[in-house]
Amino acid sequence: MNPRRQIALMAQCRAVIRRRIADPLLSLLTQGVAPERLALSVAVGIVVGNVPILGLSTVLCVAIALLFELNLVAIQIAQAAMAPTQLLLLIPFVRLGDWLLRAPPQALSLHADPALIAGGVGHAIAVLWRAMLHGALAWLLVAPEAIFLLHKALTPVFERAAAALRR
Repeated sequence: MNPRRQIALMAQCRAVIRRRIADPLLSLLTQGVAPERLALSVAVGIVVGNVPILGLSTVLCVAIALLFELNLVAIQIAQAAMAPTQLLLLIPFVRLGDWLLRAPPQALSLHADPALIAGGVGHAIAVLWRAMLHGALAWLLVAPEAIFLLHKALTPVFERAAAALRR
């Protein structure tokens, strides 16, 4: 790909991120959401958006937002933005869970899929279920610290943004 095309694609990506993520989050600040609460909502959305069980993050974010009175819009924006990283982190979470449980590594790869299916549907479901549980255990251990660190990092960012919006 030529450099001009790369620059154009990067500009398009920035515009999409700004329009779909940054602008909606910043507009919440103008609607009276406290920067600290917005930072917590986004931190939870980022972390829950990476839960290694596909299909669970949206429901889990709604439940957490309602239970802890977090901003549902912010948490869902952050969670939805994590779809690519959720897929990228599936296997690392499963591997960490395998290591924590001292279990043999799960057969999860493009090369292992045909063999997994050849073992029968019941076998495939059992292996994938075990992998999801191992990944969920690892995520549960990482999630509280990740939320704490993200919240601490995002709070000053949203406080500065709120101050800039007031000017």
